Amino acid sequence: MNKESFYKNMLENLYEGVYFVDMERKITFWNKGAERITGFSAEEVSNRYCYDNILNHINEEGEELCRNGCPLKQTVEDGLDRETKVYLLHKEGHRVPVVVRAIPIKDEEGRIIGAVEVFSDNSKEYGITKKIEELEMLALRDQLTGLPNRRYTDSFIASKVNEFFSLGIPFGICFIDIDKFKNFNDAYGHDVGDEVLKMVAKNYGHILRANDLIGRWGGEEFIGVFSGVDQESLASVCEKLRTLIEKSSIMNQGEALKVTISIGATLFTKEDSAKTAIKRADELLYQSKENGRNRVTLG
Repeated sequence: MNKESFYKNMLENLYEGVYFVDMERKITFWNKGAERITGFSAEEVSNRYCYDNILNHINEEGEELCRNGCPLKQTVEDGLDRETKVYLLHKEGHRVPVVVRAIPIKDEEGRIIGAVEVFSDNSKEYGITKKIEELEMLALRDQLTGLPNRRYTDSFIASKVNEFFSLGIPFGICFIDIDKFKNFNDAYGHDVGDEVLKMVAKNYGHILRANDLIGRWGGEEFIGVFSGVDQESLASVCEKLRTLIEKSSIMNQGEALKVTISIGATLFTKEDSAKTAIKRADELLYQSKENGRNRVTLG
């Protein structure tokens, strides 16, 4: 076996996809790895041009690179190596995430005579990355309601405390509890109770601004954090919450079931820590309960 045949055989059997193009970007070599990753055989692509959009590379933003921004074309023109992540179009129609590297081919005198593209299937890495993101989201979200969980709510409050002391940005905390929720669960069952929790959570989302948060603290308890508020605006947002829940219902066997919430709300002060502010909101919530429920108590 001569040297040229040896290298061709080695490239042919690489796990990665490899193909060569000449100066006109005509495909002159297409290995088995390229066949495996793309679904296209060497016979289907040989002597065709890469700008025929065979693989129709797109980037994360969905921009087509084969016609505008092709790394292989740029490498043919300037002789520079390039590496990027793209999505190629598989023969069966789905997209495959790949890492692409474009390398110039030069003759003995150093003149560019073409380029080689090496690409590897990034699906596993992409899948792992997405799975990690999903797991991180699950770690920070309450699975039933989709609201931030206690862990995330704690960290969010900590960030607001930091903003308060470093930038002087005021914020308020409210402690929210669904009135007589245990009785509701006993009467209708936990499945219906879960639907109530989800309904309440969706309502919370309707009034939140970008810098606000309502998280599930535990059971039927929630904590709201509202940035840039004073006593009046905190009272207003809590009253909206209370009214929105009071006016909502879920249907169960033809019956409209309603719940109400009680709220204790307070502004964070320079004498506070996160713990003292939450404790004060909890005590104000207790006053709302003692005074008849379905009300807001500020302090």
